[in-house]
Amino acid sequence: MTSPVILQFDENTGVATLIFNRPEALNAIDIPMAEAFLEAAKALRDQPGLRCVVLTGAGRAFMAGGDVASMAGGPEQAREVVNALLDALNPAILILRELNAPVIAGVRGFAAGAGLSLALGADLIIADANARFMVAYDGIGTVPDCGGTWFLNRRIGAGRASQLMLLGQTLTAEEALDWGLINRVAPEGEFDGALTDLARKVANGPSRAYAAFRRLSDDAFGGSLSGHLEAERQAFLEAVGTSDFQEGVAAFLAKRPAQFRGQ
Repeated sequence: MTSPVILQFDENTGVATLIFNRPEALNAIDIPMAEAFLEAAKALRDQPGLRCVVLTGAGRAFMAGGDVASMAGGPEQAREVVNALLDALNPAILILRELNAPVIAGVRGFAAGAGLSLALGADLIIADANARFMVAYDGIGTVPDCGGTWFLNRRIGAGRASQLMLLGQTLTAEEALDWGLINRVAPEGEFDGALTDLARKVANGPSRAYAAFRRLSDDAFGGSLSGHLEAERQAFLEAVGTSDFQEGVAAFLAKRPAQFRGQ
């Protein structure tokens, strides 16, 4: 059976590549993938010679959000699924933020929902020219998790973060670059080479200093990421009990516009 997360390590460069591997589902994250992601993060934490981590997705997308279909059985089932996902995802996110090596997200296709959050948790984001970025949580009547509200505000400010959430806006790669959401756009047809070159350049730098810079930057805004991840979880679980969430999930699965009522 193919693993939902593939972890590769190049001893010559010190670059580890973590690949989300459910291409048939656009890498939508389900519980097995979340648990495999946590195990991969633990392996990275213990990897000698690690100098850079690359997060990317197999196939046509980085990650098209969470596996919404698994949340469709009513509030209790949705809560169980969300808790199981975040019990794995939140520790994995914290491990990556605490690594003594920088993290690069290489985004091809969609980075939506949890996929956007996980990409934003990287130190640098490079995108294919055809990449698209969207919050997506508004479509199912709930709030971002996986650090989405933490990272969005730090990268682009509260005003633009609200614009993405409240207007359901999708950004092209060039728009995301203009907003400061991402750091680089690879020319069409050159994504793989550009991602490899960027990872090698970063890996050749003072990786421990880069990691220290990340931790100092996180601390500069006050509060803790771990506490914020749990606050996101509670807000998500509260939303699960609303009629809007049930309508959002039903509409998502039926591929129709949701009719929200604010309840």
